[in-house]
Amino acid sequence: MLQSIDARTHEPFGQALPESGADDVNRAVEAAAAASDAWAASPAAARAALLRGLADALEGQREALVPLADRETGLGPVRLNGELDRTAFQLRGFADQVDAGAPYTCTDDPAVAGAPPAGRPRLTRVRVPVGPVAMFSASNFPFAFSVLGGDTASALAAGCPVVVKAHPGHPQLSRAVFELARGVAAAQGLDEGVLQMVQGAGIDVGVQLVRHPLIQAVAFTGSFRGGAALQAEANARPQPIPFYGELGSINPVIALPAALADKGAELAKTLAASIALGCGQFCTSPGVVVVQQDEASQAFVQAFAEALAAQTPHAMLTPGMRKAFDAGVARLTGHEGVKTLVAVDAAPAAVAPTPLLVQTSAERFTASHALREEVFGPAAVVVQVADADEAVRVLKAVGGSLTVTVWGAETAGDEAQRIVRAAMQVAGRVLFSGVPTGVAVTAAQHHGGPWPASTAPFTTSVGYAALDRFLRPVALQDAPAWLLERKGQAC
Repeated sequence: MLQSIDARTHEPFGQALPESGADDVNRAVEAAAAASDAWAASPAAARAALLRGLADALEGQREALVPLADRETGLGPVRLNGELDRTAFQLRGFADQVDAGAPYTCTDDPAVAGAPPAGRPRLTRVRVPVGPVAMFSASNFPFAFSVLGGDTASALAAGCPVVVKAHPGHPQLSRAVFELARGVAAAQGLDEGVLQMVQGAGIDVGVQLVRHPLIQAVAFTGSFRGGAALQAEANARPQPIPFYGELGSINPVIALPAALADKGAELAKTLAASIALGCGQFCTSPGVVVVQQDEASQAFVQAFAEALAAQTPHAMLTPGMRKAFDAGVARLTGHEGVKTLVAVDAAPAAVAPTPLLVQTSAERFTASHALREEVFGPAAVVVQVADADEAVRVLKAVGGSLTVTVWGAETAGDEAQRIVRAAMQVAGRVLFSGVPTGVAVTAAQHHGGPWPASTAPFTTSVGYAALDRFLRPVALQDAPAWLLERKGQAC
């Protein structure tokens, strides 16, 4: 059984919910598959109406949902109301994309008389929905990356039914949002298979879902270990399927002397607040800060340490996350050649952790994988480099990241170009001001990156291009008029 736990008192509350068994998973996927053809062939009006209806329903139930989310997560009403707003914004944004024809885009090459290569038949490239999608909810965003989050919204917009694997960290909220969504679908006369949900605390439910032969793609946001294991399951199927996994990131910040000499004190406070935001439980939380050894950079490190020590994060989302954070802290502070600048106070798991800041050399950082592993929580590593060449080596050692932030590259020059080039090679998003926490939902957004940040770096899990993950190209050669008249809408 799944039991909700009060995030502040750590006492159980509410009725325990049954975990989904193999039969439940099978029924959910079969229902999604039964609805798949009709939803794939649905016009823009039907898809947009569902997405906007879901957004309206979320907002309409705000007064009930936000307190429930707060009790299960302890994230507070301000953060959770903002996240609910973001979720509704995403749903309506994908509805606008559907209205604009994004899922139905097609490319038409008219016939040219003669034999190839000069001649050709008429070819029309369209995209078809892949079919039922398994969506794994995240722990740290109980609305925006959960039952009706961006993965669900983008898959529905693409014309794919969704089977949600709810996160066990907020089971009551997940059930409430799912029931709300079912009501919207029923009111619009849609097949209930368009959106299904399964729940379970262990790995069995997720593995069964990925292995099910009717599931055609997986969207996952979570830990590296869990995502890598599920990707292996997706690849081991008799019919391997796409696995779109966002696995976390250490999000390097390259602080060049030019920026720190100008406004180092201000940047120190901004960066410290970003690391402590949400108790560091964001996939874009800065985990590595690269500085040179000049006077301005060293003054920045001191100001940064003072600002981070003054931060007061809230408690972590679950005891399991706190345990993993403590293990990461021990790994970093016990590593040879690492100096602790801000230490984590010894405290029970129920108490919010103080942030951690350690410092090491570029040589040690690039040589040790342990220093490059994500610590999911308010922690960061300062890496001291001698010059731009060492900064580039640090970025290459990271291998793959959701973001890289480069401060001080406003003026073109060899040093800036080499660092920016390296940043673009390892990250899905490169920032030149501000901090990486906060991911805008827009057409130009890319939230992904080379392994180990994500399993599919050519795709995004945030922004309107996310629906492209669930549409497969098909070329129609000399298609009949009735099919072309559908203008990219599946038949």
